[in-house]
Amino acid sequence: MPKPSVTITRDRDFYKQFFSVWSVLVLYNIITLGVNLADNIMVGAYSENALSGVTAVNQIQFLFQQLLMGAGDAVVVLGSQYWGQKRTEPIKRFSVGALLFGIVLSLSLFIAACVAPEGLMSLFTTSPEIKAEGVAYLRVMKYSYPVFAMTMLFLSMLRSVETVRIGFWVSVSTLVVNISLNYLLIYGNLGFPVLGTTGAAIATLSARVTELVIVTVYAFGLDKKLKWRLKDLFTWDKLLVKDYFKLCRSFLLTSLIFGSSILLQTVILGHMNDSAIAANSVASTLFQMLKVASIGASSAASILIGKAIGSGKMEKIRSYTQTLQLMFLGIGLVTSVLLFVLRVPIVNLYTDLSAETRDMALSFILVLCVTGFGTAYQMPVATGIIRGGGDGKFVMVNDIISIWCIVIPLSFLAAFVFHWPPVAVVICLNSDQVFKCGAAAIKCNRYRWIKKLTREES
Repeated sequence: MPKPSVTITRDRDFYKQFFSVWSVLVLYNIITLGVNLADNIMVGAYSENALSGVTAVNQIQFLFQQLLMGAGDAVVVLGSQYWGQKRTEPIKRFSVGALLFGIVLSLSLFIAACVAPEGLMSLFTTSPEIKAEGVAYLRVMKYSYPVFAMTMLFLSMLRSVETVRIGFWVSVSTLVVNISLNYLLIYGNLGFPVLGTTGAAIATLSARVTELVIVTVYAFGLDKKLKWRLKDLFTWDKLLVKDYFKLCRSFLLTSLIFGSSILLQTVILGHMNDSAIAANSVASTLFQMLKVASIGASSAASILIGKAIGSGKMEKIRSYTQTLQLMFLGIGLVTSVLLFVLRVPIVNLYTDLSAETRDMALSFILVLCVTGFGTAYQMPVATGIIRGGGDGKFVMVNDIISIWCIVIPLSFLAAFVFHWPPVAVVICLNSDQVFKCGAAAIKCNRYRWIKKLTREES
């Protein structure tokens, strides 16, 4: 039998909606990660131990952020289907459950950071100097966790109804506040005290508070779609909240699996030598800067697919899906080429790195040039198209098998039994980004992931 041909959509509204959402999300993520890059460069210029300590704390922040992203993605997937039906009240009613989850999660992490900061740092490094820098940073950063949770979840609610520009302005404010205060407080410029890592933490906390103020003012005062009111924070629908948490479970488990694997990557490299953790920070930060194109594509795809299902446009989903896959491949090619071209100029910005750390970072980036192409396809296909269509279990099962049954055991053996060099361990840690492409492609093109998640109007 002849194979079915690829169908490229000619729907102009599809391209208009995709690129309008994608472009803003890319800018938002570029600026957000630009703040992280600036943090790394400015802290790294202060001292390499400070950079490693801050990086270790940011691994805790990363896992926390992954869980919030899981909760937020569930809001987007469920909310976009209601938005396709032009029903906004259900979005507010189930989103209260997401906010409650964010509060509980952030307060739990806050308490852990209060009770056992040294214990948390011991998970990532055995160096007393790095541990001391990390504890100093964590003492201030813990106050940002509840603030950050509320900002992330409100932005997800707005994104579910295709309101994305506010995220861009939030990221701009973060960039200005964080870099300005870093300049003043890390090095003690313009008469301010030299606070090092503590100064970097104060700058980040101030930026997080600024973010929340902007988002809440917009959501409660300027937004014309959801039209939040203070009383909405205390009004929910039990059935809708139940629907949300039923969907959210697999999202959270997927985020925990992925976030934990990244934490273990830092643990593995950090216990090999001190240079490896700093080199990994440099390489991963640059990669994340370019990965934003795929992250934005994933979010845009999730919104468009969910909206199409909610509005009943089932006949368009096949052409949308095939078009998106080709776009993801193009994004991956551009990302890998840019990563290769920019690797030396960006690494040279880290003036305080040792020669060993610099060379190791360049080697790590070359690995990411290859595996990043796979990331650009499989991640938005799995989390954008498949999960955006309502099937969250596939991503969860795929990650459990690939990460915990293959990647993590292989990487531990490579690092601690075979004693392979750090670059070989990094190859093992990122190998799933290539072989997960096959599973994602097969699942995506069978179209069994399409699920209607909304309730009928009563």
